[in-house]
Amino acid sequence: MSSRRFVLRGEPEQRLDLSPLTPDRLAGLDIAAIEALALHTTRRCVTVGDMFRVHAGDAEHIVIEGGSARLDRVGAAMQSGTLRIEGDVGQLAGRLMAGGRLTITGHAGDWAASGLRGGVLEIAGDTGAYLGGPLAGERTGMRGGVVLVRGQAGMRAADRLRRGLVIVEGNAGAQAGSFMVAGTLVVCGTAGALPGILMRRGTIVLGRANELAPGFVPTTGADLVFTRLLARGLAPLSDRAAACVLAARSRHLGDLAALGIGELFVGV
Repeated sequence: MSSRRFVLRGEPEQRLDLSPLTPDRLAGLDIAAIEALALHTTRRCVTVGDMFRVHAGDAEHIVIEGGSARLDRVGAAMQSGTLRIEGDVGQLAGRLMAGGRLTITGHAGDWAASGLRGGVLEIAGDTGAYLGGPLAGERTGMRGGVVLVRGQAGMRAADRLRRGLVIVEGNAGAQAGSFMVAGTLVVCGTAGALPGILMRRGTIVLGRANELAPGFVPTTGADLVFTRLLARGLAPLSDRAAACVLAARSRHLGDLAALGIGELFVGV
């Protein structure tokens, strides 16, 4: 059976909260009931039927055709199934996601994977700042799951990472892995200034780093046993990430400014 499809009628005039459109929330609803669902907006109230043409299909597998930077909270709190967006999305994609697979074929805005607890989020394009990071007032960011960004990431990717895996195949902005508590971050390209600043534990692997925080101290080369095992685990997700880990030439411990015992590996 084919996937259930939502075809965007046109560019939204306002920001839309698409969190209701996940397989677990739509389970058991017919087309008429789905079209009548309200979507939170920044101005006037709209329904799913106002914004999308809805086509019948397997409720466990949803495809949204047509993207926009005004489509916020896509896949938020998703529990199961698959959700694919063919185009760009706005902020908070995959926020508090706990299971299933969310695929975005375009770019994503800030706070993608914020508070992610489980499942897989894959972004084919670039993403904004605070990938996997917490919102204001929250103490931790991601707490599990896998995030794979095929393009670039903005500043403070994996901020306050508690658990889980974040892979950025391109470059990342400044302070990637800031305040990390645990988990793994791999940036295959170049990381901006001060990656891993004030991290306490966890693992960061960088293709290139131009400026490390002063609280990191070099050790005697990379741990080849660990990096080989890590590369083996990453290979099914990203060949580029696996190659980046195998190319690591130096290992640093820190951030000592936070009494941290994290590891930071750098290729160049």
